[in-house]
Amino acid sequence: MRLLYIDIDTLRPDHLGCYGYHRNTSPNIDKLAAESLLFRNVHASDTPCLPSRTALLTGRFGIHNGVVTHGGTDADPVIVARDRKFWSRLHLESFPFLLQQAGLRTVSISSFAQRHSAFQWYAGFDEAYNVGKFGLETADEVFAIASDWLARHGKEDNWFLHVHMWDPHTPYRAAAKYGDPFASDSPPAWLTESVRAQHWQGCGPHSARECTGFAPSVMALARFPRQPQEIPDMKAVRAMFDGYDTGVLVADEYVGKLMAQLGELDIDGGTAVMLSSDHGETLGELNVYGDHQTADQFTTRVPMLLRWPELGAGERSALHYQIDVTATVLELLGQSVPQSWDGASFAASLKAGEDEGRDHLVVSQGAWTCQRGVRFGDWILICTMHDGYHLFDDVMLFDLATDPHEQNNLAQTHPDVVAQGMALLNDWLVNMTPDAARGRDPLTNVIAEGGPFHVRGVLPVYLERLRATDRSDKADALGQKHAKDLESAPDDAMHAAIPAHVLRAMR
Repeated sequence: MRLLYIDIDTLRPDHLGCYGYHRNTSPNIDKLAAESLLFRNVHASDTPCLPSRTALLTGRFGIHNGVVTHGGTDADPVIVARDRKFWSRLHLESFPFLLQQAGLRTVSISSFAQRHSAFQWYAGFDEAYNVGKFGLETADEVFAIASDWLARHGKEDNWFLHVHMWDPHTPYRAAAKYGDPFASDSPPAWLTESVRAQHWQGCGPHSARECTGFAPSVMALARFPRQPQEIPDMKAVRAMFDGYDTGVLVADEYVGKLMAQLGELDIDGGTAVMLSSDHGETLGELNVYGDHQTADQFTTRVPMLLRWPELGAGERSALHYQIDVTATVLELLGQSVPQSWDGASFAASLKAGEDEGRDHLVVSQGAWTCQRGVRFGDWILICTMHDGYHLFDDVMLFDLATDPHEQNNLAQTHPDVVAQGMALLNDWLVNMTPDAARGRDPLTNVIAEGGPFHVRGVLPVYLERLRATDRSDKADALGQKHAKDLESAPDDAMHAAIPAHVLRAMR
């Protein structure tokens, strides 16, 4: 068995043609989708990047593996302590190690471990290639390594190749040669001038008036001209969508090159292909412009294509965690899913041609906000423990069937649905907490350590900016709501939109 996993960072499903997007962003992915099972409702259990890929590696939710944020205690996997054997559980139960047990040579081409100091990612990989640019590389640089590996080893049997491209992730970095491929295509219609104007008066990192952090960056704009620094008008709205979509188009081009090389090697027909992402993206929803800060539909939902011998093609709409899909892959390969995994295989239903999944999902965010979302029926309920300085309501309820871009909070008008979602969340916590990493809910510890990592220590300076930009009402509200953060602001805040060491790596 040969298995190619194409991992496109920050890839939002509804910006792909195969998921219904009106722009032609993904002709090669769409071609692959026509040959694959396409899953419409797969969600990352934990977001954003570091929690998501740690869940993928371990098969376990962040509340169990210990990683729910990007810094602080809960950015590293839990230590097993005295019960650790010579080979750790991370070693023996990681997804790539279990692929090794199925007889596959495991290979990863990714700078993820370097970007996040997530060296647990290497557990179970026979070979790992770091592109060396902290995630700011482009697809051509990733493809050069993948293509070389395939040329040397592709015809061999029994391998798993993980190819990780970052192009849709901010900062938008598509080369000038790609021009403006969507100049004649309208951007998504829901983000109107009235919506933008309302967002302009809002607050929070990556909101309309500071859409790459807590303030516009002249240096970043010069380096990445496709990336708008603020959204003062509809021209900037278009620039955001065009920048993101061009990144998707670039990644899609190299998906096509990978698939073409499989054909050139005459191994296309016998190679299984999985295409997904670590998380999606909010592109204006909840007044977050080009980032992944919430436990909502657009941050947690990921594309999932699976082209597998004998399973055929078609669409599936049932709810699944992404780690359910990896558990399914293991079972399709004849491997048992470890009892410690939270991911549950649905291989039997796939083989039977059925569309069975979970009746609800609980998804988490801990790097920019502390939130848990409950996805059930047409609803998503989002419970906020720390709002990351967005002034989110503590409880938000959205009907995704009638309000697909989460504009109308129905929590006050649908208390029965809120109660249903809260009951599901409470039951989940009751079931998860006995085996929680470090003996407690990691999100509560994130708050105790100073709040979500990317907003720690920023509030005093941000309040000054709000008052200087005619948003004193928002400054007053944030100061009152987060008085404790003002009293105990740490000195390790991540103020820069792009860390200096990452910029140096690009020079």
